[in-house]
Order: sequence, then C-alpha cells, then structure tokens
Amino acid sequence: MDSEKAKMLAGELYDPTDPELVAAHREARELTARFDRTDADESDERTRLLDDLFGSVGEDVTVRPPFQCDYGFNVHVGDRFFANFDCVFLDVCRVEFGDDCMLGPGVHVYTATHPLDPDERAAGLEYGKPVTVGDDVWVGGRAVLNPGVSVGDGAMIASGAVVTEDVPERVVVQGNPAQVVREIE
Repeated sequence: MDSEKAKMLAGELYDPTDPELVAAHREARELTARFDRTDADESDERTRLLDDLFGSVGEDVTVRPPFQCDYGFNVHVGDRFFANFDCVFLDVCRVEFGDDCMLGPGVHVYTATHPLDPDERAAGLEYGKPVTVGDDVWVGGRAVLNPGVSVGDGAMIASGAVVTEDVPERVVVQGNPAQVVREIE
C-alpha cells in the first residue's frame, strides 16, 4: 500500500493528517519562519534556506519575505527566478517555474484541491494537481494560478488574474477567470 506522501505526490486522494506529512509540513513552516526573519542584507542565508526548502533552485534566485508554502520540496525554480513579497505556494504537488520568471507581490500558486464529493471532503481527504510555468513568464501581483494549470513560455499574467485553464505561449491573460487579451509579438 502506498504511503500518504506517495499518494499526495501522485495526485491521488490522501490524508493530510498522516504523521509523515505533518512532520514535513512542520519542517517547511520552520524553514519559512527562519527565512522570513532574515534581513535584506542576508542574501547568502536566504539562498541557503531556499536550497534546504525547495526541491531545486537555479542560479541567481530571489524570493522576498514573507513567503509561505506547504512543503517546499515540491517547488522547483529555474535560473533568475524572482518572487516579490507575500507569495504563497500550496505545493502538495509539483510547482515548477522555468528560467527568467518574475512574480509580483502576493502571487498565489495552488496545487492543493479538495474532492467534490461532500463525504470525501468531510473525511478530510484532499488531493493535488501540479502547476507548471515555462520560461520568461511574468505573473502580476495578486494573481492566482489554480491546480493543474500550465503557463507557456513568454506569457504574461496580469495583476489580479485568476488562472483556471492553461495559458498558451506569448500571450497576455487577465481577469477572473483569466482570458487571453492579446498575443505578444
């Protein structure tokens, strides 16, 4: 039988109160709390903490505190990644950003979701769907990327957009739900 962590990573229904997951979540909370207490001139310490927290970290990565995530080990960021203040990643499944991605303040990325069946929800079960963001993507402040979406290379997500479906390459999307408003030449 698969562990609850294996089920979570596979996007299957799992029990988030499993002791292994509770311990992993606690460890992520401790690392993010230490990260959030760093001073602006402690870039080496921030880099070390992100290396400990994230599944993989590219070169020249900047995340401005405060930052929150569920587990951290499911977060993978490429080279020259930048996340402004107050970003939140609910990373029960993989969250992947390519190279040269920029996130405005308060961007939320959700992989966690809950069953539609009320009995399963009442039982406390949940599951996730991965979020993938290509290279050279700009996500404006307070935008939300929902479970299971992919964002193509060179796309721009406008501030406050709620992305519920995949975003093609080299387009601008805005609104709730986010819609393509123009192509990028």
